[in-house]
Amino acid sequence: MQRGDFDAVYRAGKRRSSSHFTVFFRANQLPVSRFGFSIKKALGGAVVRNRMRRRIREIVRCHRAEVPAGWDIVIHPKSSVGHAEFAGLAADLVRVMKSV
Repeated sequence: MQRGDFDAVYRAGKRRSSSHFTVFFRANQLPVSRFGFSIKKALGGAVVRNRMRRRIREIVRCHRAEVPAGWDIVIHPKSSVGHAEFAGLAADLVRVMKSV
């Protein structure tokens, strides 16, 4: 996804929240879903933010088949993602993405 795609999701999409994530989504008229991540600098230094990004990417990679096709999805982690258990994060994010 590129900058314009992110802007379109924020402008015309919808939002779902959970204890660890805020997920923005919008239909994209494509046969696949596309994912983007936006991690604020306020959540920590580069090491912390990169760790969050790696964890989120791995969850999306493992559970991509469970997410409906045809959506642009932007994931915003909350500060709890940095120290939460991976299994709990995965369950939380998959639950939110399935509700899209």
